[in-house]
Amino acid sequence: MTSRPAHPGLELRPAFPVLDPLRAVGALAVFTTHATFQGGEYLRHGVVGTMFARLDVGVAIFFVLSGFLLSRPYLASAAAQAPMPRVRRYYTKRFWRITPLYFVTVVAALLLVTENSGAGWQRWFTTLTLTGPYVDKRLPQGLTQMWSLTAEVAFYVLLPLLMWLVVRQGRFAPWRAWALVVSMVATTVVWVVFISDPLEAASTGTPGLWLPAFASWFAAGIALALLHVQFQLGQLPRAAHWVVELGRQPGVCWVLIAALFLMSATPLAGPVMFQVGTHGQILTKQFLYAAVGILMVITGIFGVNGAYARVMSSRLLGHLGHISYGIFSIHLVMMSLVYRFTDYEVFFGDTLKVWALTLVLTIAAAELLYRAVERPGVRFGHRGTPKSAATQLAATQQAARTSN
Repeated sequence: MTSRPAHPGLELRPAFPVLDPLRAVGALAVFTTHATFQGGEYLRHGVVGTMFARLDVGVAIFFVLSGFLLSRPYLASAAAQAPMPRVRRYYTKRFWRITPLYFVTVVAALLLVTENSGAGWQRWFTTLTLTGPYVDKRLPQGLTQMWSLTAEVAFYVLLPLLMWLVVRQGRFAPWRAWALVVSMVATTVVWVVFISDPLEAASTGTPGLWLPAFASWFAAGIALALLHVQFQLGQLPRAAHWVVELGRQPGVCWVLIAALFLMSATPLAGPVMFQVGTHGQILTKQFLYAAVGILMVITGIFGVNGAYARVMSSRLLGHLGHISYGIFSIHLVMMSLVYRFTDYEVFFGDTLKVWALTLVLTIAAAELLYRAVERPGVRFGHRGTPKSAATQLAATQQAARTSN
């Protein structure tokens, strides 16, 4: 069920079932890049090894999805002259969507991963509060992927302010949204070129992993949210019609995604391992990944008919999307345990066996966490939601699916 404002054709909170499996694509990409790294595959297979490294594009997919899903309700409400999402309710939902599973993952990593034995209270504090990248050069083992959650939470915190700048007095002004998008992209460029390096040298943190370095990926999602609202209003600029037509051709989108992904595996996007690329390489990688995220997301917001939509909307793929946060969060802990309790060794091959075994264990753990931690957290976060709002969200289960 979706809610429809007074303006014909414009939905305040439509369902996007194709986007659910794309979360799983992002989570499995991150999972695979970590498995192949620990198996030592990055440097063994030439371009293919580099492609394994570039599967960190999954983070860009998450960020584009977040930018789209979280900004669209503000833009649609302004366009429909409907009440804006309440800030307190928004923060409450975000907190209960993210925090319970994250806390469980942190406890598991700090207690079960051998390299974290003896972690002091400061490490526990910075990890639990998602402040590690601001004060440390390295995150605890089993939690190294959580730098991206730090950036995402920073975006969550800032989003109501950003949207206030765009929809001041509840007015739908597309030019303000485009100004925000351009400003966010410019922020990434300025941060990478002028700010990150000096700040890194002067701080104990890792500014290259802070929100400004990835603002362009969230900006891409906001731009797509604006285009989707304009499309439903029948006010899509003529110059943007190609985006809709492209989204209706998912096969073409995925071919382009493959081409961009292959391009990212060239020296244009920088080195494979831990060396820092040039500013040009960093930005090239940023924008290639943004384009990949955009192409994926438009298949889910404009390509809503046909065989692709039916397959991607299947119950199995949708459920993988529902548990994708758990897959993303717990997979490194599971991988650590696999190496700990088997004869496999890090960087010495057996990658496919480790990948398969860890995947099975990760999906099982993610399923358990989804039922025992995530869904109760989401339900608690929606406690006290007015009945009309609950109707708009089509019950808590649908809210869990459409929350990123």
